Amino acid sequence: MPIYEYWCNHCQRKVMLYLPTFSQASPPCPKCSNNALQRLFSTFSMHKTDKNIYDDILSDSQLTKGMLSNDPRALAEWNKRMSQGEKVAPEYEEALDRMERGEMPANPASGDSGESAEKAD
Repeated sequence: MPIYEYWCNHCQRKVMLYLPTFSQASPPCPKCSNNALQRLFSTFSMHKTDKNIYDDILSDSQLTKGMLSNDPRALAEWNKRMSQGEKVAPEYEEALDRMERGEMPANPASGDSGESAEKAD
């Protein structure tokens, strides 16, 4: 069911209502029961599909080149684009911060503490 937003001139509130369909008649305000709600145009978001994200990444030749050369900055940018702003664990965020500074994250299997991109070149 869609969410519709309305403004109530009587109680001066914005209200959101779950309605099965939009009708021309305004529903009553759930706060004050006034029948003079004005419909608002709501904002909405649309998440990209994984295919669209991959297409965006592959169309960025500089990012693709950096990823192919294991540039930590490019890998961090790839991670950000793939996560689409989702919350990540603090340890993961710390690794991304290091990658943005040009440091490759540690490899836990080898006990490696990570290396700078400048040193790796």
